[in-house]
Amino acid sequence: MIAAIQRVSKASVSIDQKVKASIKQGLLVLLGIGPDDSSEDIDWLVGKIANLRIFNDSNGTMNISSLNASAEVLIISQFTLHASTKKGNRPSYIYAAKPEIAIPLYEAFISAMQKVIPSTFSGEFGADMQVELINDGPVTILIDTKNKK
Repeated sequence: MIAAIQRVSKASVSIDQKVKASIKQGLLVLLGIGPDDSSEDIDWLVGKIANLRIFNDSNGTMNISSLNASAEVLIISQFTLHASTKKGNRPSYIYAAKPEIAIPLYEAFISAMQKVIPSTFSGEFGADMQVELINDGPVTILIDTKNKK
């Protein structure tokens, strides 16, 4: 799994010009699922995201996690995070999981995050979504469960 995590002061996702979900202070998580991803990736990534200390403490230092910042989470499926641009100018998505693999993992990821951070919301897998956000900082963190450096 690949996640692009953005600290936001607010974010929302709309489908067919209707807001499906919105959050205030928190994290926008763009989630790309690969064909070899599993529940182990979900458990590790949920723990990593929830405990990332990227919210400011009283000294203005990024030292507080989502759990301690009363943050909300908005999760958006984003297969394009698995784009391969090695050859040519048109990205290939051969490294993104097919829907029959990705949908159950996406739903399991949302459920797992909701157990840790109840104020977790999501977009809709496969939908044409419009995502609006105000990136706070800006802070953007990329995490790949297959590259745990």
